[in-house]
Amino acid sequence: MTQTIRILGIDPGLRNMGWGVVDQTGSRLAHVAHGVIKPDPKAELAARLGEIYVAVESLLEHYKPTATGIEETFVNAGPQSALKLGQARGAAMAALACFGVPVAEFAPRKIKLAVVGTGNAEKEQVAFMVARLLPKAGKMTSDAADALACAICAANHLPPEARRGAA
Repeated sequence: MTQTIRILGIDPGLRNMGWGVVDQTGSRLAHVAHGVIKPDPKAELAARLGEIYVAVESLLEHYKPTATGIEETFVNAGPQSALKLGQARGAAMAALACFGVPVAEFAPRKIKLAVVGTGNAEKEQVAFMVARLLPKAGKMTSDAADALACAICAANHLPPEARRGAA
């Protein structure tokens, strides 16, 4: 009997953190849910990071994933942007670690390669392929599409022990 593995993908961001959940049964993927965490932009940095932590914790409690994937920080945007993005990513990863779910980290190029077939794909190409691979996902923002792409990438790269641990 083939087991179903639930995977949460996260596209980190301090303003908009995309998230997406897919179920993998054998080689088949099914959309479960997606959305965007939007911390209060007027709040202090610590409060915004706390909002991210609590929101990710809530997703974990609600969807109960057995594996997660998160995009690595893209540093070409400048040091200040990279630092803030890294802090948002850290808040999400802390929630994942506290929940005890294995976390796979993927470079943006690897995610694009897994979904589109090329590591140089544009955001629009990623969103198009996510919609093709998960037709029941419906309309989504680019942040949610990127998170679902991360979940798809995680599904393609799950280690055998993660597959055995799913029930």
